[in-house]
Amino acid sequence: MRSEAGRLPQFSLSVQYASEAVSIPTRPQFRRWVAAALQHDANVALRIVDEDEGRMLNRDFRGKDYATNVLTFAYGEEEGVLAGDIVLCAPVVEREAREQGKDLRAHYAHLTVHGVLHMQGFDHETEAEAREMEALEVEILRRLRFNNPYSDPD
Repeated sequence: MRSEAGRLPQFSLSVQYASEAVSIPTRPQFRRWVAAALQHDANVALRIVDEDEGRMLNRDFRGKDYATNVLTFAYGEEEGVLAGDIVLCAPVVEREAREQGKDLRAHYAHLTVHGVLHMQGFDHETEAEAREMEALEVEILRRLRFNNPYSDPD
């Protein structure tokens, strides 16, 4: 995405593999997906974790005692550069993809885009916010040549 100034956002991306899962996307794949969703310059840390760490983070920071697919920690902006951490829980992502009949790589791409949008202030607490965020996700994923993640895969 282009920034408001009409240029491609600049960003740094640290990818941390802290999972035993074997089907995790590569750094270049994650980099491409993050770049597609960014509208602002940013420093992003993307951490792929197993269920124990995912559950602990969700419990400690959101008060929910289960592992969730993606968590976003947005730290705000300094001198025009956003900062944030995105945590993907590999076992949850894999389970959801299998249960929903989705391609695993496409599901990782969707959740990465979803996390990056959260980092930039998008949310889905209200119906209007959800419609806006989902439409943006669908458009970004379409440009990345992935199907609409909200449509039935059959």
